Amino acid sequence: MNTPITIDQLNNTYCDRIVKLILPIQQIEFNVPVTLEGQPDLLDIETSYQKEGGNFWGAFYNAELVGTIALINIGHQACALRKMFVKKEFRGKEHGIAQLLLEKYIRFCRENAITDIYLGTVDVLKAAHRFYEKNGFMEINMNELPEYFPRMPADNIFYHLHITNAV
Repeated sequence: MNTPITIDQLNNTYCDRIVKLILPIQQIEFNVPVTLEGQPDLLDIETSYQKEGGNFWGAFYNAELVGTIALINIGHQACALRKMFVKKEFRGKEHGIAQLLLEKYIRFCRENAITDIYLGTVDVLKAAHRFYEKNGFMEINMNELPEYFPRMPADNIFYHLHITNAV
């Protein structure tokens, strides 16, 4: 791949592109029982993520949105990692998009004194589990999540990463 991948902050002007990337991955590729109605955050990125100190990023290849990652600031120097998706054709080490997105995310955490990242996912996303574990995330039981973690109904596997704020 000769064209570089760029990671940019997204806002509400990207909502349609975000939905067109994420929903088919969830519903068609992995058969996760979620709908757009169950994810109203995808229709208002600025209020759902950025208003309270979080963020939403996209990975672009030739101006095409090929990956996303989002951060919800949940207070207590903690955040919820959400909406990490990479288009099928762009997954894997060859492109490194997931890694670039996660590195941007962790850099943001360090710059904003966030020390704990929590996430929920579903059991069918085995490659995602391996990716998180390779990056130092530890699988935890649901009852180990802090009470302030905004759990999604479909999630049944949970991870935690404690990071230092050294940049």
